[in-house]
Amino acid sequence: MALMMNKQDDYGYFSERGQFYKNVFDGGTGFMRGKQNGSWVEPFDPASVTVFFTEANAWQYSFFVPHDIDGLIGEHGGNHPFEKKLDELFFGSSHTTGRQQADISGMIGQYAQGNEPSHHVAYLYNFVGAPWKTQMIVRRVLDSLYSSRADGLCGNDDCGQLSAWYVMSALGLYPVTPGDPEYSIGSPLFERATIHLENGKEFVIHALNNSKDYKYIQSVNLNGKQFDNLSLKHEDLMHGGIIDFEMGKKPNHTL
Repeated sequence: MALMMNKQDDYGYFSERGQFYKNVFDGGTGFMRGKQNGSWVEPFDPASVTVFFTEANAWQYSFFVPHDIDGLIGEHGGNHPFEKKLDELFFGSSHTTGRQQADISGMIGQYAQGNEPSHHVAYLYNFVGAPWKTQMIVRRVLDSLYSSRADGLCGNDDCGQLSAWYVMSALGLYPVTPGDPEYSIGSPLFERATIHLENGKEFVIHALNNSKDYKYIQSVNLNGKQFDNLSLKHEDLMHGGIIDFEMGKKPNHTL
């Protein structure tokens, strides 16, 4: 925003400040960590809930860099190590240590769907060439952590964020980076959904062969043409039209 307004000083200030997460990233452990007097706080347990993290632990906040995903991947050493770290997050133990924190809920491994810092993380597999894992995790969250019962949300719906995550993810699209007019592709929940745009146009999301078991995207067409991206630009959505997903039972590793 500052750059668009030609406020160069503000642009430089916030661009630099947006990189300060690297000051608390420990490359030796692969986690964000608390510091005191310039040194890492010891002992360190990434599953521990401490005063150094707000409503979370090191597992959850270590992925909370939505504004510089490529930079965070680089800090981990590239796509493969970062994918492995995501696997450890989602497929490890859900046990936490330290103090009790009610906001850490809706657990899949150390991923906490019940609180906002985790909400973009399932889509990060798209950025390391493993979109089928995004599709698998997103559908698992949609199917298991939401319901129409009175207790149908797995956490505190701050400003409607838990509900917004469901609406966007059910459409198969999610804005991973706030302010970036682009939607990362997940796994649409419905066979057909129509977005009635305020400019009078319609954008249709069609998922052929979609079901609970057929959750993996096999191919994508946008307005009848093959679409090879893992994200959809907002301007393309606002033009109206139709995006066709062909769904399958097994992951497509070439997508």
